[in-house]
Amino acid sequence: MSTEGLSIPGISVGRPGAGVADRIRHRNRTTLLDAVRQRMTPLLLIIFAIMIAVLDVWLGMPKNAPGYSIALSAAACLALPLGRWLPFAGVVATVPGFLTGWSQLAAMIALGMLATRKQFHWQTWAGAGLVWMCRFVKWPLTEFADMSWRAHVLDAIYGVLVAGMPVALGLLICARSELSQRLAELATSRVRERRLHADAVRAEERARLAREMHDVVSHDITLIAMQAGILANADAPGASPEARQTAQIIRQLSTRTLEELRSLVGVLRSGVEDDGPQPGVTELSELIRGCDVPVQLSVERIPDALPNKVSAAAYRTVQECLTNVHKHAPGATAIVQVIGDEGALRVEVRNEGARQPATFLPSGGYGLTGMAERARLLGGSFETAATKDGGFEVRARYPIAT
Repeated sequence: MSTEGLSIPGISVGRPGAGVADRIRHRNRTTLLDAVRQRMTPLLLIIFAIMIAVLDVWLGMPKNAPGYSIALSAAACLALPLGRWLPFAGVVATVPGFLTGWSQLAAMIALGMLATRKQFHWQTWAGAGLVWMCRFVKWPLTEFADMSWRAHVLDAIYGVLVAGMPVALGLLICARSELSQRLAELATSRVRERRLHADAVRAEERARLAREMHDVVSHDITLIAMQAGILANADAPGASPEARQTAQIIRQLSTRTLEELRSLVGVLRSGVEDDGPQPGVTELSELIRGCDVPVQLSVERIPDALPNKVSAAAYRTVQECLTNVHKHAPGATAIVQVIGDEGALRVEVRNEGARQPATFLPSGGYGLTGMAERARLLGGSFETAATKDGGFEVRARYPIAT
Protein backbone atom coordinates (compact mmCIF):
# COMPACT_ATOMS: atom_id res chain seq x y z
CA MET A 1 0.00 0.00 0.00
CA SER A 2 1.63 3.19 -1.14
CA THR A 3 0.52 6.38 0.58
CA GLU A 4 3.89 8.04 1.05
CA GLY A 5 3.87 11.80 1.06
CA LEU A 6 0.32 11.92 2.44
CA SER A 7 -0.36 15.32 4.03
CA ILE A 8 -3.39 15.61 6.28
CA PRO A 9 -3.92 19.07 7.80
CA GLY A 10 -5.21 19.47 11.34
CA ILE A 11 -3.95 16.13 12.68
CA SER A 12 -1.95 16.09 15.88
CA VAL A 13 1.49 14.54 15.54
CA GLY A 14 3.57 13.80 18.59
CA ARG A 15 2.07 13.57 22.05
CA PRO A 16 -1.54 12.37 21.57
CA GLY A 17 -4.21 14.77 22.70
CA ALA A 18 -1.71 17.53 23.47
CA GLY A 19 -3.64 20.20 21.58
CA VAL A 20 -6.90 19.45 23.37
CA ALA A 21 -5.21 19.42 26.79
CA ASP A 22 -3.48 22.72 26.10
CA ARG A 23 -6.74 24.32 25.03
CA ILE A 24 -8.48 23.07 28.18
CA ARG A 25 -5.69 24.43 30.40
CA HIS A 26 -5.76 27.78 28.61
CA ARG A 27 -9.55 27.98 28.98
CA ASN A 28 -9.37 27.17 32.70
CA ARG A 29 -6.60 29.75 33.22
CA THR A 30 -8.62 32.40 31.39
CA THR A 31 -11.72 31.62 33.42
CA LEU A 32 -9.76 31.90 36.68
CA LEU A 33 -8.25 35.24 35.65
CA ASP A 34 -11.67 36.59 34.71
CA ALA A 35 -13.10 35.52 38.07
CA VAL A 36 -10.23 37.19 39.96
CA ARG A 37 -10.60 40.34 37.86
CA GLN A 38 -14.34 40.53 38.52
CA ARG A 39 -13.77 40.24 42.26
CA MET A 40 -10.80 42.58 42.56
CA THR A 41 -11.91 45.43 40.28
CA PRO A 42 -14.76 46.74 42.54
CA LEU A 43 -12.54 46.44 45.60
CA LEU A 44 -9.74 48.43 43.99
CA LEU A 45 -12.20 51.10 42.84
CA ILE A 46 -13.57 51.48 46.39
CA ILE A 47 -10.05 51.81 47.80
CA PHE A 48 -9.17 54.42 45.18
CA ALA A 49 -12.36 56.38 45.91
CA ILE A 50 -11.62 56.41 49.65
CA MET A 51 -8.09 57.64 49.02
CA ILE A 52 -9.30 60.47 46.75
CA ALA A 53 -12.01 61.46 49.25
CA VAL A 54 -9.52 61.50 52.15
CA LEU A 55 -7.12 63.61 50.10
CA ASP A 56 -9.93 66.06 49.32
CA VAL A 57 -10.77 66.42 53.03
CA TRP A 58 -7.13 66.80 54.04
CA LEU A 59 -6.38 69.50 51.44
CA GLY A 60 -9.55 71.50 52.17
CA MET A 61 -9.51 71.29 55.96
CA PRO A 62 -8.29 74.44 57.78
CA LYS A 63 -5.79 74.26 60.62
CA ASN A 64 -8.24 75.36 63.30
CA ALA A 65 -10.98 72.92 62.23
CA PRO A 66 -13.28 71.69 65.01
CA GLY A 67 -12.92 68.08 66.05
CA TYR A 68 -16.48 67.02 65.29
CA SER A 69 -16.14 68.28 61.68
CA ILE A 70 -12.97 66.26 61.20
CA ALA A 71 -14.63 63.15 62.66
CA LEU A 72 -17.76 63.50 60.52
CA SER A 73 -15.68 64.08 57.39
CA ALA A 74 -13.58 60.98 58.10
CA ALA A 75 -16.76 58.97 58.72
CA ALA A 76 -18.11 60.14 55.36
CA CYS A 77 -14.98 58.89 53.59
CA LEU A 78 -15.05 55.55 55.37
CA ALA A 79 -18.77 55.13 54.56
CA LEU A 80 -18.11 54.86 50.80
CA PRO A 81 -17.94 51.02 50.78
CA LEU A 82 -21.51 51.03 52.09
CA GLY A 83 -22.64 52.32 48.70
CA ARG A 84 -21.90 48.97 47.08
CA TRP A 85 -24.67 47.21 49.02
CA LEU A 86 -26.83 50.08 50.42
CA PRO A 87 -26.22 53.04 48.10
CA PHE A 88 -28.89 55.33 49.60
CA ALA A 89 -27.59 54.68 53.12
CA GLY A 90 -24.12 55.50 51.83
CA VAL A 91 -25.28 58.92 50.62
CA VAL A 92 -27.06 59.62 53.91
CA ALA A 93 -23.88 58.66 55.83
CA THR A 94 -21.87 61.30 53.92
CA VAL A 95 -24.38 64.12 54.55
CA PRO A 96 -23.17 65.14 58.07
CA GLY A 97 -19.53 65.26 56.95
CA PHE A 98 -20.41 67.31 53.87
CA LEU A 99 -22.69 69.69 55.78
CA THR A 100 -20.38 70.39 58.73
CA GLY A 101 -17.03 69.45 57.21
CA TRP A 102 -15.19 69.11 53.91
CA SER A 103 -16.26 65.69 52.50
CA GLN A 104 -17.88 67.09 49.35
CA LEU A 105 -16.10 64.64 47.03
CA ALA A 106 -17.12 61.69 49.21
CA ALA A 107 -20.77 62.75 48.96
CA MET A 108 -20.49 63.14 45.18
CA ILE A 109 -18.94 59.69 44.82
CA ALA A 110 -21.67 58.14 46.99
CA LEU A 111 -24.36 59.89 44.93
CA GLY A 112 -22.79 58.62 41.71
CA MET A 113 -22.87 55.06 43.04
CA LEU A 114 -26.53 55.55 44.00
CA ALA A 115 -27.43 56.82 40.51
CA THR A 116 -25.57 53.91 38.91
CA ARG A 117 -27.49 51.36 41.00
CA LYS A 118 -30.94 52.96 41.19
CA GLN A 119 -31.01 55.15 38.06
CA PHE A 120 -34.37 57.02 38.06
CA HIS A 121 -35.55 55.64 41.40
CA TRP A 122 -36.85 58.12 44.00
CA GLN A 123 -33.81 57.40 46.14
CA THR A 124 -31.60 58.91 43.46
CA TRP A 125 -33.52 62.20 43.50
CA ALA A 126 -33.69 62.21 47.31
CA GLY A 127 -29.93 61.68 47.48
CA ALA A 128 -29.38 64.45 44.92
CA GLY A 129 -31.55 66.74 47.05
CA LEU A 130 -29.51 65.99 50.16
CA VAL A 131 -26.23 66.67 48.37
CA TRP A 132 -27.64 69.91 46.93
CA MET A 133 -28.80 70.98 50.41
CA CYS A 134 -25.35 70.29 51.89
CA ARG A 135 -23.74 72.46 49.19
CA PHE A 136 -26.34 75.23 49.52
CA VAL A 137 -26.50 75.43 53.32
CA LYS A 138 -23.44 76.80 55.14
CA TRP A 139 -22.33 75.59 58.55
CA PRO A 140 -22.71 77.05 61.13
CA LEU A 141 -26.22 78.25 60.41
CA THR A 142 -25.51 81.74 61.79
CA GLU A 143 -23.05 82.35 58.96
CA PHE A 144 -25.61 80.99 56.47
CA ALA A 145 -28.22 83.49 57.74
CA ASP A 146 -25.82 86.42 57.35
CA MET A 147 -25.03 85.69 53.69
CA SER A 148 -26.36 87.96 50.93
CA TRP A 149 -28.93 86.84 48.38
CA ARG A 150 -26.27 86.82 45.66
CA ALA A 151 -24.23 84.28 47.64
CA HIS A 152 -27.34 82.15 48.12
CA VAL A 153 -28.03 82.17 44.37
CA LEU A 154 -24.43 81.21 43.60
CA ASP A 155 -24.52 78.41 46.18
CA ALA A 156 -27.80 77.15 44.69
CA ILE A 157 -26.23 77.03 41.22
CA TYR A 158 -23.10 75.33 42.50
CA GLY A 159 -25.30 72.90 44.40
CA VAL A 160 -27.07 71.93 41.17
CA LEU A 161 -23.70 71.27 39.56
CA VAL A 162 -22.35 69.32 42.53
CA ALA A 163 -25.48 67.16 42.77
CA GLY A 164 -26.21 66.93 39.03
CA MET A 165 -22.78 65.83 37.88
CA PRO A 166 -22.69 62.49 39.79
CA VAL A 167 -26.28 61.73 38.75
CA ALA A 168 -25.46 62.43 35.10
CA LEU A 169 -22.33 60.26 35.23
CA GLY A 170 -24.21 57.43 36.96
CA LEU A 171 -26.99 57.50 34.36
CA LEU A 172 -24.40 57.61 31.58
CA ILE A 173 -22.66 54.52 33.00
CA CYS A 174 -26.01 52.71 33.19
CA ALA A 175 -26.88 53.68 29.62
CA ARG A 176 -23.50 52.45 28.41
CA SER A 177 -23.93 49.17 30.27
CA GLU A 178 -27.41 48.65 28.83
CA LEU A 179 -26.14 49.49 25.35
CA SER A 180 -23.32 46.96 25.69
CA GLN A 181 -25.82 44.35 26.86
CA ARG A 182 -28.13 45.08 23.93
CA LEU A 183 -25.23 44.85 21.50
CA ALA A 184 -24.20 41.53 23.02
CA GLU A 185 -27.77 40.25 22.71
CA LEU A 186 -27.87 41.45 19.12
CA ALA A 187 -24.59 39.67 18.35
CA THR A 188 -25.93 36.51 19.98
CA SER A 189 -29.12 36.79 17.94
CA ARG A 190 -27.12 37.17 14.74
CA VAL A 191 -25.02 34.15 15.60
CA ARG A 192 -28.21 32.20 16.27
CA GLU A 193 -29.67 33.30 12.94
CA ARG A 194 -26.50 32.31 11.09
CA ARG A 195 -26.56 28.95 12.85
CA LEU A 196 -30.19 28.40 11.88
CA HIS A 197 -29.39 29.35 8.28
CA ALA A 198 -26.43 26.98 8.27
CA ASP A 199 -28.63 24.22 9.71
CA ALA A 200 -31.19 24.82 6.98
CA VAL A 201 -28.53 24.69 4.26
CA ARG A 202 -27.04 21.58 5.85
CA ALA A 203 -30.45 19.89 6.03
CA GLU A 204 -31.08 20.67 2.36
CA GLU A 205 -27.68 19.27 1.41
CA ARG A 206 -28.25 16.15 3.51
CA ALA A 207 -31.60 15.61 1.82
CA ARG A 208 -29.96 15.98 -1.60
CA LEU A 209 -27.24 13.50 -0.68
CA ALA A 210 -29.86 11.08 0.63
CA ARG A 211 -31.77 11.27 -2.67
CA GLU A 212 -28.62 10.71 -4.71
CA MET A 213 -27.49 7.80 -2.57
CA HIS A 214 -30.92 6.19 -2.69
CA ASP A 215 -31.52 6.73 -6.40
CA VAL A 216 -28.06 5.81 -7.72
CA VAL A 217 -25.89 3.90 -5.26
CA SER A 218 -28.68 1.93 -3.60
CA HIS A 219 -30.11 0.92 -6.98
CA ASP A 220 -26.75 -0.35 -8.29
CA ILE A 221 -25.95 -2.28 -5.11
CA THR A 222 -29.39 -3.89 -5.20
CA LEU A 223 -28.77 -5.06 -8.77
CA ILE A 224 -25.36 -6.46 -7.75
CA ALA A 225 -26.94 -8.38 -4.86
CA MET A 226 -29.69 -9.75 -7.11
CA GLN A 227 -27.28 -10.86 -9.84
CA ALA A 228 -24.95 -12.45 -7.30
CA GLY A 229 -27.89 -14.31 -5.77
CA ILE A 230 -28.93 -15.63 -9.17
CA LEU A 231 -25.35 -16.73 -9.90
CA ALA A 232 -25.00 -18.44 -6.50
CA ASN A 233 -28.22 -20.42 -7.00
CA ALA A 234 -27.60 -21.26 -10.66
CA ASP A 235 -27.31 -24.95 -11.55
CA ALA A 236 -25.28 -24.44 -14.72
CA PRO A 237 -23.14 -27.46 -15.64
CA GLY A 238 -19.94 -25.40 -15.80
CA ALA A 239 -20.47 -23.57 -12.52
CA SER A 240 -17.84 -24.56 -9.97
CA PRO A 241 -18.39 -24.55 -6.18
CA GLU A 242 -15.78 -21.83 -5.86
CA ALA A 243 -17.71 -19.60 -8.23
CA ARG A 244 -20.93 -20.18 -6.32
CA GLN A 245 -19.15 -19.45 -3.03
CA THR A 246 -17.68 -16.23 -4.47
CA ALA A 247 -21.10 -15.18 -5.72
CA GLN A 248 -22.57 -15.91 -2.30
CA ILE A 249 -19.90 -13.76 -0.64
CA ILE A 250 -20.61 -10.94 -3.10
CA ARG A 251 -24.31 -11.22 -2.33
CA GLN A 252 -23.68 -11.10 1.44
CA LEU A 253 -21.38 -8.10 1.16
CA SER A 254 -23.82 -6.30 -1.11
CA THR A 255 -26.71 -6.99 1.25
CA ARG A 256 -24.74 -5.75 4.25
CA THR A 257 -23.63 -2.62 2.34
CA LEU A 258 -27.21 -2.00 1.29
CA GLU A 259 -28.41 -2.21 4.90
CA GLU A 260 -25.76 0.27 6.07
CA LEU A 261 -26.55 2.55 3.14
CA ARG A 262 -30.25 2.55 3.98
CA SER A 263 -29.42 3.33 7.61
CA LEU A 264 -27.19 6.21 6.47
CA VAL A 265 -29.91 7.55 4.19
CA GLY A 266 -32.31 7.50 7.13
CA VAL A 267 -29.85 9.45 9.26
CA LEU A 268 -29.32 12.00 6.48
CA ARG A 269 -33.06 12.54 6.07
CA SER A 270 -33.70 12.77 9.82
CA GLY A 271 -31.29 15.71 10.14
CA VAL A 272 -30.08 14.69 13.62
CA GLU A 273 -26.45 15.00 14.68
CA ASP A 274 -26.27 11.39 15.85
CA ASP A 275 -24.99 9.01 13.19
CA GLY A 276 -27.42 6.30 14.27
CA PRO A 277 -26.48 2.72 15.15
CA GLN A 278 -23.07 1.73 13.84
CA PRO A 279 -20.87 -1.33 14.18
CA GLY A 280 -18.26 -1.19 16.90
CA VAL A 281 -15.35 -3.06 18.42
CA THR A 282 -17.50 -6.10 19.20
CA GLU A 283 -18.15 -6.61 15.45
CA LEU A 284 -14.44 -6.71 14.50
CA SER A 285 -14.37 -10.52 14.43
CA GLU A 286 -17.22 -10.62 11.93
CA LEU A 287 -15.52 -7.94 9.85
CA ILE A 288 -12.28 -9.92 9.70
CA ARG A 289 -14.02 -13.15 8.72
CA GLY A 290 -15.44 -11.52 5.60
CA CYS A 291 -12.56 -9.28 4.54
CA ASP A 292 -10.60 -11.91 2.51
CA VAL A 293 -7.32 -10.77 4.14
CA PRO A 294 -5.14 -12.82 6.54
CA VAL A 295 -5.49 -11.00 9.84
CA GLN A 296 -4.03 -11.42 13.31
CA LEU A 297 -6.45 -9.70 15.67
CA SER A 298 -5.62 -8.68 19.23
CA VAL A 299 -8.24 -6.94 21.42
CA GLU A 300 -7.13 -6.11 24.98
CA ARG A 301 -8.41 -4.16 27.98
CA ILE A 302 -11.50 -2.73 26.29
CA PRO A 303 -13.43 -0.71 28.91
CA ASP A 304 -17.04 -1.62 29.59
CA ALA A 305 -18.34 1.96 29.20
CA LEU A 306 -16.86 2.56 25.75
CA PRO A 307 -18.53 5.51 23.96
CA ASN A 308 -20.37 4.55 20.79
CA LYS A 309 -18.52 7.11 18.69
CA VAL A 310 -15.13 5.84 19.83
CA SER A 311 -16.14 2.22 19.22
CA ALA A 312 -17.46 3.09 15.74
CA ALA A 313 -14.30 5.06 14.96
CA ALA A 314 -12.12 2.07 15.87
CA TYR A 315 -14.26 -0.21 13.70
CA ARG A 316 -14.12 2.15 10.71
CA THR A 317 -10.36 2.56 11.09
CA VAL A 318 -9.79 -1.19 10.98
CA GLN A 319 -12.26 -1.55 8.11
CA GLU A 320 -10.54 1.09 5.99
CA CYS A 321 -7.08 -0.30 6.73
CA LEU A 322 -8.09 -3.85 5.74
CA THR A 323 -9.70 -2.51 2.58
CA ASN A 324 -6.46 -0.75 1.69
CA VAL A 325 -4.44 -3.91 2.39
CA HIS A 326 -6.73 -5.89 0.09
CA LYS A 327 -6.43 -3.24 -2.66
CA HIS A 328 -2.76 -2.26 -2.44
CA ALA A 329 -1.00 -5.24 -0.80
CA PRO A 330 -2.78 -8.46 -1.88
CA GLY A 331 -1.59 -11.56 -0.08
CA ALA A 332 -0.06 -9.60 2.80
CA THR A 333 -0.88 -10.39 6.41
CA ALA A 334 -2.34 -7.63 8.54
CA ILE A 335 -1.78 -7.33 12.29
CA VAL A 336 -4.61 -5.50 14.09
CA GLN A 337 -4.29 -4.40 17.71
CA VAL A 338 -7.09 -2.65 19.61
CA ILE A 339 -5.98 -1.81 23.15
CA GLY A 340 -7.51 0.27 25.92
CA ASP A 341 -4.71 2.36 27.36
CA GLU A 342 -4.80 5.21 29.95
CA GLY A 343 -8.19 6.70 29.21
CA ALA A 344 -7.96 6.14 25.46
CA LEU A 345 -8.52 3.47 22.84
CA ARG A 346 -5.46 2.77 20.74
CA VAL A 347 -5.80 1.17 17.28
CA GLU A 348 -2.76 -0.08 15.36
CA VAL A 349 -2.90 -1.82 11.97
CA ARG A 350 0.31 -3.00 10.33
CA ASN A 351 0.72 -5.04 7.14
CA GLU A 352 3.56 -6.58 5.19
CA GLY A 353 4.49 -5.74 1.64
CA ALA A 354 2.44 -7.06 -1.26
CA ARG A 355 3.03 -10.73 -2.12
CA GLN A 356 0.91 -10.71 -5.28
CA PRO A 357 0.53 -8.21 -8.11
CA ALA A 358 -1.99 -5.55 -7.14
CA THR A 359 -5.06 -5.15 -9.31
CA PHE A 360 -5.88 -1.58 -10.22
CA LEU A 361 -9.06 -0.36 -8.54
CA PRO A 362 -10.46 3.17 -8.65
CA SER A 363 -9.74 5.12 -5.48
CA GLY A 364 -10.39 8.71 -4.50
CA GLY A 365 -7.72 8.74 -1.80
CA TYR A 366 -10.14 9.97 0.85
CA GLY A 367 -10.04 6.94 3.15
CA LEU A 368 -7.05 7.95 5.26
CA THR A 369 -8.14 11.58 5.19
CA GLY A 370 -11.54 10.58 6.54
CA MET A 371 -9.98 8.53 9.35
CA ALA A 372 -7.73 11.46 10.25
CA GLU A 373 -10.68 13.85 10.36
CA ARG A 374 -12.63 11.42 12.53
CA ALA A 375 -9.72 11.24 14.98
CA ARG A 376 -9.44 15.04 15.06
CA LEU A 377 -13.17 15.47 15.76
CA LEU A 378 -12.91 13.06 18.69
CA GLY A 379 -9.86 14.87 20.10
CA GLY A 380 -7.45 12.06 19.26
CA SER A 381 -4.47 11.58 16.98
CA PHE A 382 -3.79 9.75 13.72
CA GLU A 383 -0.43 8.76 12.24
CA THR A 384 0.68 6.80 9.19
CA ALA A 385 4.11 5.53 8.22
CA ALA A 386 5.74 3.13 5.79
CA THR A 387 7.56 0.12 7.31
CA LYS A 388 11.04 -1.11 6.41
CA ASP A 389 9.72 -4.32 4.81
CA GLY A 390 7.65 -2.37 2.28
CA GLY A 391 4.43 -2.48 4.27
CA PHE A 392 2.41 0.19 5.94
CA GLU A 393 1.41 1.09 9.49
CA VAL A 394 -1.53 3.09 10.83
CA ARG A 395 -1.79 4.28 14.44
CA ALA A 396 -4.86 6.00 15.86
CA ARG A 397 -5.71 7.06 19.38
CA TYR A 398 -9.22 8.02 20.52
CA PRO A 399 -9.78 9.52 23.99
CA ILE A 400 -12.46 7.73 25.98
CA ALA A 401 -13.11 10.37 28.64
CA THR A 402 -14.33 13.57 26.91
